[in-house]
Amino acid sequence: MTNNQSRTNNLVVPQATAALQQMKYEIANELGIPIPQDGYYGNYTSRDTGSIGGYMTKRLVQQAQQTLSGYNR
Repeated sequence: MTNNQSRTNNLVVPQATAALQQMKYEIANELGIPIPQDGYYGNYTSRDTGSIGGYMTKRLVQQAQQTLSGYNR
């Protein structure tokens, strides 16, 4: 990476923020991991927060595959 390049974590579709937040809460609930009300994750292990992100990614990939294949549940 050159000096004038920086990493950003911008959403490609900003309107998806609410849906992603809802998915995060649903997955955390399924895994039995409480989401902190104040938004501070410092007391959580990397394994817990990584599990939420990993399951989100897995679910998003499954949804994309279903959409591309024309199969919707």
